[in-house]
Parts: sequence; C-alpha cells; structure tokens
Amino acid sequence: MKKRKIVIGSRGSKLALIYAQNAKNMIIQKTDFHQDDIVIREITTKGDQFQNVRLSEFGGKGLFISNIESQLQAKNIDIAVHALKDMPAQETKDLNTNAFLKRNDPREILITIDKKKLKELKNNAIIGTSSYRREFQIKKIRRDLNCKLLRGNVDTRIKKLNDGLFDAIILSYAGVKSLKMDDKIAQIFSTNEIIPSAGQGIIALQCRSNDDEIISILDKINDNETFQRAQAERNVLKVLEGDCETAVGVHSIIQEDQIILEAELFSLDGKERFYEKKSSKVTEAHLLGIEIGEKLKKKSANTYKK
Repeated sequence: MKKRKIVIGSRGSKLALIYAQNAKNMIIQKTDFHQDDIVIREITTKGDQFQNVRLSEFGGKGLFISNIESQLQAKNIDIAVHALKDMPAQETKDLNTNAFLKRNDPREILITIDKKKLKELKNNAIIGTSSYRREFQIKKIRRDLNCKLLRGNVDTRIKKLNDGLFDAIILSYAGVKSLKMDDKIAQIFSTNEIIPSAGQGIIALQCRSNDDEIISILDKINDNETFQRAQAERNVLKVLEGDCETAVGVHSIIQEDQIILEAELFSLDGKERFYEKKSSKVTEAHLLGIEIGEKLKKKSANTYKK
C-alpha cells in the first residue's frame, strides 16, 4: 500500500521553521518515512500580522495557532507544530495535543547592547517585553526599571534594541539558542530568579483526534518526560482559567520517579505574589498541576488577570 504524504503546518518565522524541521527529522528517525514523504507548509497567523499591540486586544494566545488549527481541521495539513507556551490551556475540539519534542532550555535571557547584566543597567532603564509576568518578575528584582511593549520575532526584537528603542530585552533561551544567537546573551536567569512561562521551551505536535495513523506516528516520537512536565504545567493554567495576560510562571523538573512543580501568580497590579511548590510521583504529574492551580486560585482570591 502506498504511503501517504505527511504535511506539517508551521508559522513562517525562522524559529518556527527550525522547530518544524526538528519534528520532521524525528519522524524520519523513528519511522520508515523519508525526506520526500514529509512536506512543511508555512502558515501566516494573526499573531504575526498584528505586532504592535498586545495579543489580548486581538483575541489572546489563540492568534498564533488559530489559522494553523483551521488548516488542520480542514485536512490541508496533518500535523501542526506549535510552541506550547503560545497555546491556550483549553484544547480545541476534535484536535489532539499529546505529543511533544524533547524540551529545550526553558530559562529566560537578557540581551543588552553592551552586555550589561540586569543589576548593571542605568536607573529607570527601559526593558522590552510583551509579558506582564516578565514585567512583574523583573520589578521584583529591580523596582526602578520600566517595561515597554515589545513584540515580533527574535530578529525584529533585537533590531529594535539595536535601534535604541530599549536598553534591554528579555527573551526565552530556547529560541535564541535554536537561532544560534547565543553570543548576544548578556545574562541567563536561573528558574529560581525568573520562573518561566508554563511549557516554555516545549514544542507541541497537534493532529486530528480521529487520525489514528498520525497519532501512531506521533506516539513514536513523543518524549515522555516532556509529556509529563507539559501536563503538570498546563493543568495549572487550566485551573486558573487564565489568558495571555495572566501573570503566571510555572516550571517543573523530574528527578528519578518524582516531579517537582513550582508556580507563582501575580495580582492584577503585580504588587502581590502567590507561590506554591510541591512534588509527587511522575505518574501523578497531571494531578499535581491541578492541585497547585487550585491552591494558587484560592490564595489569590481571584485578584489576578483572567
């Protein structure tokens, strides 16, 4: 029987296409599919079209994935490649997100023109970020700093820094590393200093819930440890019912048969911080995420941005 062609859908940014190629390479490595059997198709998303406003003004996190999901539902592609942190916590009906590539480094990094670290920046320096989470976390370290909206792909953000619009920008380490731009990094923050976004550094592979052949292929390339960490971290978000402006950091590590999960949630104005950390057996990772989400929700008494 003739093998079907597999079409992978991805955003058209340089970074997204690297992740799509990684997914293609893993399928070739773990199955009997070859280079010519798999095609990568670039899809423009609304999140790429509106780059000078906050995502929430145009519909939130879903802007980066809705066009790609529509192509998946219409059977124009077979696998969608997403950065997990860009996906809303709630699953889209009839689509399946249960496969993940091995997690990249989830930490945050600082880029400055002169390689100054955060504590060396001038008073009232301007930091570029579109994330309230990052803004509140940075102000926890240095109250005087000012955060200003910055969106766009990595190249665009670095160009704006070089043009003098910002004194520093904060990005995820995974993206900068994948683009081989490590030489631009001024500082890498530990996850103790800045708890990253839930699922940061994780590439999710999505397919139709009734496509048994693709589900079987994705099962072969799914990284189980990343799967468990993704379940735990995303369940915190599901309980909080947050959106892209909810200031919440979530991070997990696995040590032997234990998963350790920590999360912090900020109030609407960023002045209050609610924190939880707990461990459980890896097999109960999803339940741990729910438990921590519920504790944060109770502690915060709904004072956070939904």
